Formats: sequence, structure tokens, C-alpha cells
Amino acid sequence: MSSCSSETKNDEQIHPQSYFRWTKQDFFPEESFQNWSNYRHALSHTPLRFKDRLLARSQYSDETKKLRKQSENDMKRCLTWWDLMWFGFGAVIGAGIFVLTGQQAHENAGPAIVLSYVASGFSAMLSVFCYTEFAVEIPVAGGSFAYLRVELGDFAAFVTAGNILLECVLGSAAVARAWTSYFASLINREPDSLRIHTGLADGYNLLDPIAVIVLVIAATIAMSSTRNTSVLNWIASAVNTLVILFVIVTGFLNADTSNMKPFAPYGVEGVFQAAAIVYFAYGGFDTIATMAEETKNPSRDIPLGLLGSMSIVTIIYCLMALSLTMMQKYTDIDPNAAYSVAFERVGMKWAKYLVALGALKGMTTVLLVGALGQARYITHIARAHMIPPWFALVHPKTKTPINATLLVTISSACIAFFSSLDILARLLSLSTLFVFMMMAVALLVRRYYVSGVTPRTSLLKLVVFLLIIISSSIGISACWGLDPSGWVGYAVTIPLWFLSTLGISVLLPQQRAPKVWGVPLVPWLPSLSIAANLFLMGSLGYMAFVRFGICTVIMLVYYVFFGLHATYDMAHQQTQV
Repeated sequence: MSSCSSETKNDEQIHPQSYFRWTKQDFFPEESFQNWSNYRHALSHTPLRFKDRLLARSQYSDETKKLRKQSENDMKRCLTWWDLMWFGFGAVIGAGIFVLTGQQAHENAGPAIVLSYVASGFSAMLSVFCYTEFAVEIPVAGGSFAYLRVELGDFAAFVTAGNILLECVLGSAAVARAWTSYFASLINREPDSLRIHTGLADGYNLLDPIAVIVLVIAATIAMSSTRNTSVLNWIASAVNTLVILFVIVTGFLNADTSNMKPFAPYGVEGVFQAAAIVYFAYGGFDTIATMAEETKNPSRDIPLGLLGSMSIVTIIYCLMALSLTMMQKYTDIDPNAAYSVAFERVGMKWAKYLVALGALKGMTTVLLVGALGQARYITHIARAHMIPPWFALVHPKTKTPINATLLVTISSACIAFFSSLDILARLLSLSTLFVFMMMAVALLVRRYYVSGVTPRTSLLKLVVFLLIIISSSIGISACWGLDPSGWVGYAVTIPLWFLSTLGISVLLPQQRAPKVWGVPLVPWLPSLSIAANLFLMGSLGYMAFVRFGICTVIMLVYYVFFGLHATYDMAHQQTQV
């Protein structure tokens, strides 16, 4: 048997396999799927296998070395902190700032929309800190999926992987639908005029072939070369930056301070309701963490790229929000075309085309950078065999994961063709916030638990404190949703959150110190990130949770019948080796 195996390996070295291959072994190489008898045996041992995967944590060396071999070819290290900075800028600034600012200023926050951006930006920055430490310590393409496999185990990573896949597919579809609307505005047409009207159910009755074409073009560029994609992102982001600077400067030149009164007409409640919604405009920064395998110096470049880009983005968002509300009274802001109408009111009707061009350029870079980052997520998920390993392959010439890019693009195109932006955005926000919350939990586990070193009593204390932090954070969100002005609920939940965080700080010694760069003020900042993300999740509405629940059930069914057995076989195969 060993001689046959060595002969096979020698044949593969002499005659390298084609990249585009379609054999069963490329999709289902695990022992459990070789025949029906093996599969029935695997299903009969599902409880035992689930227990094994629930408790199993991946090793650092597995994520950074062993799993990368599943791709057969390495990605090319060609990115610097400058590239990552612009990738962060391009991934985050899309249509959100142009669309959501006017809507939320008019409906929820008034001129205090600037505080909404500060609040959501603060929450996003907490997540950025967590991502940065992990990306420096575990520099692989899998991003949050790889980090959670190491710290929280295989099952928690799978649940997160499902939400990452959902985020990838829905995020691209949502931006592509918005691209069509802004392109219609740029050529002076109605937003839905370029879509095909059908008799399907409401929300699915406007077919969007342009969104499909845009997704295919962005994916083709991303598959061709990471370096070329970076250069194109520079150019598009530079144009978008000029448009944003024009909006800010012109807005302040035409400012009327009387428009800022009353500053918070809907109270604090309105400010935080708006913050939960405009958080959508900060999504995409996690893409930078997936570029670690293609970064020349991850320990230096990733912190600079992540923290630098998000700091600049937060300042830009606040200035844009402030310029709009100073240029026009919040009651007069058009929720559908805020900046265009505002410029028209001050005698600059032509500027609406510039605003549409800026939004279009922003969405183009979001799709371009998204196609890169999303494919790297998928690649590492496939390396762990949670989806077929065929999607983990890296092309030998382009040094990019073409198969993974095709998976995201085709799925996104199918959804973008049918589904409306509103249906996509709410489910996307919930998945994103869930992943960010899990990252903060993982960081606390990383700092306070090391397998084989941490005493069992310390582990039990950590678990209890984490459960109290999560439950009290959910309680704070529930109190806000049920009775924002009430104080009884907060008098219980906030002290519980504070005391449990204090308990970790005082009673548990940190078991691991970051080697290069670490989150400051641990456990306070990660604990605050958990509370902030759960608070914002609670503001997204009932139907978002219903859709999220349905998607989670579908993920779990897939896990029981496929993902569990594939990852079990993969893990035990590595152990034997």
C-alpha cells in the first residue's frame, strides 16, 4: 500500500495535475464519502464525532503550515501596508455613506447623525483591534474562521464560517444591486428603470442583469492578479477620495449653523437606532485580515493597514454627515437622494452627477476588494474540508484562488439577479455583527486560556464570566428595545457586565501575551466589543432574526450530513500523519 502511495506521489510530481479538474477525489476525498457503507457508518457515529469536533481546537501550525498545503500552490507575497490601507479604504467606503446618512438624519437622529457615526465607528474600531492581533499572530487567508478554529474549536468556527459565507454572498449581491441603482441615477434615469419588472413576489420581482455583469467583471479582475487588483483599487479609490473631499468642502462652504438646531430632535434613542443602521457602512474592513498570506511583512503591515484605514474612514464619515446636516435642515433632507438634493438647493444641481459618480466608484472598489477577500475566506474554509477542498486550490500561474472566487461570484450573481437591497442588507448586518462578537470572545479565550497550562478552575471561571458578559449584553439590548427610558433593567444588566469583566481582570491571570502587537486594555475592550455588537444586533428588527435563524438551521443540517464528517476525517488523517 505504501509503495502504491509513493508511486502515485511520484507520478503527480512528474505529471502535475491540471488546475481545472473534476474528479470525485477533488470534491469528496474523505474516507466517509468513498462509498455508501462508509457514509452510513459515519452517520451512525454522528454524536461521537460531534463531541470530538465540539471540543477540538486547531493548532497554530495546522493553520499556518499544514492546511496551506491543501491549496497545492502558495499565493504570491506582493502587498505592503500602503496596499492594505487602500484596500481598507476601498472595501469600506461604498454606497452606505451616501444612502444611509440622509435616511437616518431625516428619520432617526437629525443633526446628531454625526454622533451615530461616532458610536458605530467606535464599535467597529473595537472589532478592528481584535482582528489586528489575530492577523499578526496567525497570518493566514482564513481570517476570523482560522482564528476561531484555534481558540474556540471546530464547531464554533463552522457556525462562523456559515455566517462568513452568508456575508460574502449577500454582501456582494447587495452592493451589486445598489450599483445598478446609482448607475441609473448617473444617466438620469429612475433607480429601477434598468431592471426587468416581473410578476414575482414583492422584493423579488425586479430582475437585475446589470448587477450580474458587474459582479462577473470584478471577479475576473480579482482572479487575474492580486497586484493588478491593488493598482486598480488605488485608482478608483483616489477618484472616490476627490469626490468625497468635494462633498465635505462644498458642504461646509454652504453651511448654515442654524440647521444644527435642535441637535438631537429624536433624543438619545434616535441616535443609537441610527448607529445600528449606519454600522452597515463600516463593513468590509475584515477583508484586510484575509490578505495576510499575500502581505510581505504581516506583523508590521496589517496593523498599519487596518487601524490606519479605519481611523481615516471614521473621520471621513463624521465630516460627511456633519457637512450634510449643516448644509440642509434635517427635516428637509431627501432620504432617497440626500446629497444630490442638498446640492440642488444651494444652486449646484450638476453636483448630483458627481455624487452618483463617487458612490459608483466606491461600490466598484467594494466589489473589487470584496472579490479578493471573500475568495480567501472560502479558500481556507475549504482547506479545512468544511466545504469541498476543490475550492481551496490556488492557480499556479495567477497565484489566486480562482475556484473560490467563482463560488462566491456565481452565488452572489444568482441572488443579486432576484433579491432587493432591503432584504439583503438586514440579514447581512446581523451576520457581520455575529462574527465580530465571536471574534471578541475568541480574543478573551486566547489571552486567558492555554490548553495544558491553564488550571481547570481558572477555565471554569473564564467560562462563567464569559457567559455572564454575553447574557448581560443581551439583556442590555433587550432593555433598550423594550423600554429605552426605563432604568430598572439597566440597573441589573450593566453592573453584571461590569462585575464579570472586572472578575476576569482581577481573578484571572493572562496566560498568553501577544508577540508583536496586542489589543490594549484587555479584558475591557473585548468585553465592550461583545456588548456593542450584541446591542447593535438587537436593533435590527424581528424579521432579521427570523431569516438568520432559518439560515442557521440550514447550515446545521449541512454540518450534520457533510461538514462534520469531512472535518473529522481530515483532522484524524492529520493526526495519523
